Amino acid sequence: MLILAIDTALDACSVAVLDTETAELLAQEQLLMKRGHAEALMPMIARVMQTANLAFTALDRIAVTVGPGSFTGLRVGISAARGLALAAGKPAVGLTTLSAYAAAIVGQSKSAPVISAIDARHDHVYFQIVAGDGSQLVRPRVASIDEAIAASQFGAPHLVGNAAGILAERWLKDIPQPVAVEAQVAPDISWVAWLGAAANPDTTPARPFYLKAPDAKLPAQPPFAAQAATS
Repeated sequence: MLILAIDTALDACSVAVLDTETAELLAQEQLLMKRGHAEALMPMIARVMQTANLAFTALDRIAVTVGPGSFTGLRVGISAARGLALAAGKPAVGLTTLSAYAAAIVGQSKSAPVISAIDARHDHVYFQIVAGDGSQLVRPRVASIDEAIAASQFGAPHLVGNAAGILAERWLKDIPQPVAVEAQVAPDISWVAWLGAAANPDTTPARPFYLKAPDAKLPAQPPFAAQAATS
């Protein structure tokens, strides 16, 4: 199976093509950025597809991170994935950013529970907890940092995500300490691709996964437009 993977959810723009039969990334590229995903993504996809020497119609599936993450970044990645999937006649699947973070740790076959955490700002994080085998312990949610730490009642955890360091700094001394802290800016794009290969297109649509209302808002309708609409 040939998978095009896209991630623009956080402070990076990442694209890769995975061949699951050979377990090889045919091409990949990443740029760290807080803004500018819209301008960077399509040229990056074109370069990666050219390096992989593939036409879009040769793909079997397109995978994209759907959140939690930046409102603008998510719209950029999801729109691109859905547009390319429609044009190529291929399914698009969506994977949460939290699951992409956790997949790399679960893939190491370690026994410690894994806490994926993303900075939600204002002293809050998006987080989920999975067991070492990937089974779900705490569903994805948004909570204060203290509440997220209090939810860790499954033994010494492995912390991963762009808020892993934030949790580690506030970790309580009287509970099992983290076995590892991996403060990654963005998920490994190869795991976005592998999760995309395993996903069911019928149950994992490429649409935004929000745990709270986005901070960004669409612009209000200008007064003259509202007047025109009612005249």
